[in-house]
Amino acid sequence: MLNNPKPLNVDQSEIDKFSAMASEWWDPNGKFKPLHTINPLRVEYILSQTGDLMGKSVLDVGCGGGILTESLAKLGATTTAIDMAELSLNIAKTHAQAQHLTIDYRLESIEQHLAQTSQRYDVITCMEMLEHVPDPHSIIDSCAKLLKPQGKLFLSTINRNHKSRLMLIIGAEYIARIVPKGTHDFNKFIRPSELMGWIEQAGLATQAFIGMEYHLLGNKFTLGRNIDVNYIALATKK
Repeated sequence: MLNNPKPLNVDQSEIDKFSAMASEWWDPNGKFKPLHTINPLRVEYILSQTGDLMGKSVLDVGCGGGILTESLAKLGATTTAIDMAELSLNIAKTHAQAQHLTIDYRLESIEQHLAQTSQRYDVITCMEMLEHVPDPHSIIDSCAKLLKPQGKLFLSTINRNHKSRLMLIIGAEYIARIVPKGTHDFNKFIRPSELMGWIEQAGLATQAFIGMEYHLLGNKFTLGRNIDVNYIALATKK
């Protein structure tokens, strides 16, 4: 008897949700405005920890429409990017071509990518994705296997507590309407302690956590020590 294949680590409802908004990926005032706003901060932090991306091999996991991916490619990285939302990936490909950027976009899960490539990476980014998949631990484990020795993994997600529920679901979705209703599922938010456990189980070392803090009065984000809501984790291969 044949064994049943392992199901994809994908939530189809999440794919459908982002596919429905795919045409707005590159509208800085559209439904992905928060990602455009925080993208310079993400790039700033990655550069502060890597020094330079010129000539380095980079994998962007869950790339969506390519907002972060293009920034990494423009810094001279040899860039591969994967996503399971085909409509978003097509938007990413078209936009990169218009910008004359060479990016290897692939319709793959990270688990599929691990099984199908011998490539290993200096840097892997997985931003704002872990809270949208059934098994975030599997994502981290696959990323760890795809890293070169001393490679760096950047993960960003959302802390699970009363403050994040208030700010991101009640505040951002229902009051300020910064993001569409239903974007977030509180039960999928990830505490830093949980993320650190998965990182260490994958054989990586947790190096740092840094918060991306939203300031309502200034309507802006900054990097800081507060990881109560949005945060980035840095892990390295031992």
